[in-house]
Amino acid sequence: MDKQIYHYATVSRALEELKEKGFTVDFNIQESKIINNPNDFQIVHIYRYEGESDPGDEATVFGIKSNTGEKGVYVAGLSAYTDKSAAMVLNDLAIKGQKDQTKFD
Repeated sequence: MDKQIYHYATVSRALEELKEKGFTVDFNIQESKIINNPNDFQIVHIYRYEGESDPGDEATVFGIKSNTGEKGVYVAGLSAYTDKSAAMVLNDLAIKGQKDQTKFD
């Protein structure tokens, strides 16, 4: 499945759109699931928002699907990218997904 990268005016708008597409689980409160079982998840959508005036406003919204069919979102602010964080795991999955996709194109 191709990953879709969308551009919205705000993080809130991205979350609304993903919710309309059935991404209703808040994976921010289930971070340990992602960290402990990264291969159980697939990134379906990625949205990056860059704050116009403050780099601290940067955020990434991931639309994620689990191997059990759960669909949800994870929102990572700039400060979320630390070692062993769910944001880093998802970022690594996104990079791996791009490499895998290139192999099959």
